[in-house]
Amino acid sequence: MDQKIINLYDEYTHKPLSRSEFLKRLAILAGGTTAAITLLPLLEVNYANAATTSQEDLFTERITYPGVNGDMQAYVARPKEEKAYSTIIVIHENRGLNAHIEDVTRRAAKAGYLAIAPNALSTLGGTPANEDEARTKFQQLKADDNLQNFIKVFNYLAGRKDSNGKYGCVGFCWGGAMANSLAVNVPTLKAAVPFYGRQPAAEDVTKIKAAIQLHYGGLDERVNAGIPDFEEALKKNKINYELYIYEGANHAFHNDTAPTRYNKEAAELAWQRTINFFGKHLK
Repeated sequence: MDQKIINLYDEYTHKPLSRSEFLKRLAILAGGTTAAITLLPLLEVNYANAATTSQEDLFTERITYPGVNGDMQAYVARPKEEKAYSTIIVIHENRGLNAHIEDVTRRAAKAGYLAIAPNALSTLGGTPANEDEARTKFQQLKADDNLQNFIKVFNYLAGRKDSNGKYGCVGFCWGGAMANSLAVNVPTLKAAVPFYGRQPAAEDVTKIKAAIQLHYGGLDERVNAGIPDFEEALKKNKINYELYIYEGANHAFHNDTAPTRYNKEAAELAWQRTINFFGKHLK
């Protein structure tokens, strides 16, 4: 598919670009309205493909914990054996907690972790089925309150007998930026793995205590523009980090419900590196 079309869809999913304007511009790139409508299923996520990881041999539940302005909802998965596990916070994209992120949470549990995926939209009524509505809700979130709502998951985890207090996090896109923010703001965090996430301000990098593993798609010009300053700050502050750029991969390359942007080879390699990284720093 023409990279200009993929870039347009990326703009649509991350900026205040209305669906009507997106479709209008897509029709121009595709050569007509009919062609644009034909391309839509190849661009938009399909959650029918999300459930790739079974719940067999896993304990799962849905919980709530106190947030800044109401209860936060979260999905939890871990191995069935009752014991204390190293714990991974899984952070969704700018669509809220959905079937795909729940599947990723089960993948972390299958690797031997207690995994918990909070929903940033909990206090706004949860994740709507319509993705445009979901992205609109994200614009209503107050940044400081939202950060605190994710920080508060650590308070909740401290009271769980199946968590051993060794914490890591992994986030994707919007969640990648949040993973970076948690690395800056949670000194007890041992490992953070942001996938194609917006980088923190260079002056905040000095606060990071966690080891960092960074994953970027080589074609993701929007997010990648922040890599040089971030890497310079990581080096300057002697932060333990790994950085991987997957050539030929787009933003959201790990999301197997995004048919055009998903890159199976890059996704599987990045996830294996992620699990190895957690194994090194959390176990």
